[in-house]
Amino acid sequence: MFFVCSVMFFCEISVYSVCSVGDCEGDFSVSQIFLYSLNPIQPVMTKKVLALFGSNLIGGNTDKLLTQAIKGVEDAGCTVERINVAHLNAGPCNQTYSCMIEPTCAIEDDMKDAYRKIKQADGIIIATPVMTYGVPGALKSFMDRCQPFYMAKYYRKQPFITPEHVKIRRTLFICIGGMKDPDIFTGPVLTTKAFCAIVDAKYSDELLQNDMDTILNVEKKPELLAAAYEKGKALGERIVKMRDGE
Repeated sequence: MFFVCSVMFFCEISVYSVCSVGDCEGDFSVSQIFLYSLNPIQPVMTKKVLALFGSNLIGGNTDKLLTQAIKGVEDAGCTVERINVAHLNAGPCNQTYSCMIEPTCAIEDDMKDAYRKIKQADGIIIATPVMTYGVPGALKSFMDRCQPFYMAKYYRKQPFITPEHVKIRRTLFICIGGMKDPDIFTGPVLTTKAFCAIVDAKYSDELLQNDMDTILNVEKKPELLAAAYEKGKALGERIVKMRDGE
């Protein structure tokens, strides 16, 4: 039993390009999987950034900032894939701890595809409003569902992300809050930093704006939209530089 689980784990962490076309849960024989683990296929170098949208409101202030950050990333020469987290068919973590043994979650839903996208990304942008001094429930559940990354890295000591890829991966955090309280971002930032450590995408930059109950529309602060663009572009330029330097 342990041998089979170990083989399946090697398949998950090594066969990135195979999993992106089919799925490691497809029609692979055990012998095929074992051969893949001996001859790991490296992920395609795509200069890809994953944008995680944590709000329910398309077209709102968080969306506008994320859109500018994405434009900056794209202008730098990267591709972007966006996930509207609140619209996923994905429930909360059930704490069955099956991911302590298996390299994925036992729950069959949209998180299966999300895991693949997280693994492939060279960078991550997380854009979210503050909710009750934290992040919205859907985004928090999404982060909690990344326990397979946690168990692989900290429990089995066999992280999904290679050391070489860790050097490239960085996260930009964009967050807005209604209140003027200077402590309003403490919870969201700590939660996001924990998530970044778990998925091996270092928390490297942030754009935080409080007092949105007064500002109301982010378009009244063009300098904030410009900052989102520039921070996105800086993230993309770093990825391009790292990839082209390989």
